[in-house]
Amino acid sequence: MRDTSAALQPALHALDEVPSAARSTVVSLWHERARRFGLSERVRPDFSALSRRALSELAEQHRSLYLHALPVMELLHQQILNTHSMVLLTDERGLIMHALGDGDFLQKAEQVALKPGVLWSEDSKGTNAIGTALAEQRATLVHGSEHFLTVNRFLTCSCSPIRGPRGELIGALDVSGPQEGYHPHTMGLVRMSTHMIENQLFVDEFAQTLRIHFHPRTELLGTLLEGIVAFDEAGHLLAANANAQTLLGLNGEGHSLTSLFDMDVPALLARRGAAGTLVRLSLRTGQAVLARIEPHAAARRPALEPVRRAALSETTERRAVAAAEGAPTLAQLDTGDPAIAAVIGKLRKVQGHAIPILILGETGTGKELLAHAIHNESERRAAPFVAVDCASLPESLIEAELFGYEEGAFTGARRRGSPGKIALADGGTLFLDEIGDMPLTLQTRLLRVLQERAVLPLGASRERPVNIAVICATNRDLKEMMRRGTFREDLYYRLNGLAVRLPALRERQDLEALIARILSDQTACVPRCTPEVRAALRRYRWPGNIRQLTNVLRTASIMATDAGVIGLQQLPEDFLEELSGEGERLEGGGVAFGGEADLKALRSSAVAAALERNGGNVSAAARSLGVSRNTIYRAVRSLRST
Repeated sequence: MRDTSAALQPALHALDEVPSAARSTVVSLWHERARRFGLSERVRPDFSALSRRALSELAEQHRSLYLHALPVMELLHQQILNTHSMVLLTDERGLIMHALGDGDFLQKAEQVALKPGVLWSEDSKGTNAIGTALAEQRATLVHGSEHFLTVNRFLTCSCSPIRGPRGELIGALDVSGPQEGYHPHTMGLVRMSTHMIENQLFVDEFAQTLRIHFHPRTELLGTLLEGIVAFDEAGHLLAANANAQTLLGLNGEGHSLTSLFDMDVPALLARRGAAGTLVRLSLRTGQAVLARIEPHAAARRPALEPVRRAALSETTERRAVAAAEGAPTLAQLDTGDPAIAAVIGKLRKVQGHAIPILILGETGTGKELLAHAIHNESERRAAPFVAVDCASLPESLIEAELFGYEEGAFTGARRRGSPGKIALADGGTLFLDEIGDMPLTLQTRLLRVLQERAVLPLGASRERPVNIAVICATNRDLKEMMRRGTFREDLYYRLNGLAVRLPALRERQDLEALIARILSDQTACVPRCTPEVRAALRRYRWPGNIRQLTNVLRTASIMATDAGVIGLQQLPEDFLEELSGEGERLEGGGVAFGGEADLKALRSSAVAAALERNGGNVSAAARSLGVSRNTIYRAVRSLRST
């Protein structure tokens, strides 16, 4: 039950947008709630944590949430890289299940028990973003001294609850960091990431039902902003995601396809064209929307053998097909960089020879994309491409995820068990990303699979034969790991038939081509970048590589839907600040291009343009740029002083 009065609900959205008096009242209510739990501000936090086995069982109980959230957490972590922050996933009680973060901050966080296996509900830790967001059931920011416990007041935390496909509360996503590094952009990233998880969960839950993905604007279909509704065979509404509820103005129950779209199921199916075809529908309000109707029969694969048929949902099946058909080819990845061309040339020479490939390179350089292209040009392209991120799965979970398990193999194991990723890749390609992070004990088991061409699931008495091609990738020095005894030498030579290295983005000569390709993938209406933006993108050093470039352009393309062009005002504010700081470092090192003064001028011009578009309204300009009003005021002062 929510404890905050309705009149103060807007105060929960963002610290910068709420008058300090109202914010103070809200925080006082939160602290009073903590005192009713019998907590004291000076109390030492409860450090008791789940055992590794119990944490593994918890992850398995929330398996769907866990596996959908992990890649989103990784993307979110890349967007806040080098901010000394961490990304956390919790269950519906506030029990932390997984964490990613910068090493230096992870050590500080452990000092206040901000780590997997620890409960951060309000009755345990008092006012904090995780516990308070779950109690209020809405996105919540808790900044510095707003934390109830004194020991937690060095933190600023932005948290958003995660809801299941039927609207139930199933967990929370949080970004926590030192309060001096607080940025208003963070909450927006957390909300976007939450929507990504919720939409993926929704599609998987209703994979075998009639779904409509819709939005009034074509370019927003397939994005976080699309509405998704699911109906049963009779046309009764089963569920709607948050965006659909807003677009349709839903309240209460009893809705149907007829009441929402003014047509029955046969009429809708009659309008459904080929897979991916868009149709025009009308809402009950008379508003026209463009829609994609799913699932489509043409997107479904023939029945698989029993083990994969039992393990794969229809949506997973369709994704495997879509990936095989839509993944880029090696030729498409050759966008003009000599180092990439050399890598592709080597790969073409070993095509068809069953030689294992090891892809080396920094995080975010596109190793999985290259692996998928290799698979897509191989004789196995009609079979699954199955990717496993060895770094994102905890040691206690990766064994079950990779090798599978039988029913009853451990507490919380799913009924009928799970075949594991190796078995799911049978006939196709298994991609092991960040293989250097695989624990030694599992390296031994993997080596046996590769030698025997058979896998033994946990709790099973008989091995299952598998026929897989293996591609591995890592950003680690495996030879150094072998010298230290942390990576098996026999496994290394089993995996390393041909090693290729992907260059970092800052070393590539095809940035313009990459920008064009990424933007064309984001939206059907491809925005162009202004010369100032292109100069800024060329100037940046891209520590997060292609993944970071993709995230920046994805955000900018959404912000540019009205303008039709990506200007400086559409670029994320934190990116501009990093660019500004980088320009200062480069200038100090004697590099001729891009100095601090130039970058400040670029950012100030973006603010000036936003103010002009919004008639001088500071709040509106701040919202359009995704920044705080204080940022606008600082830029205005900078403009006046020049």
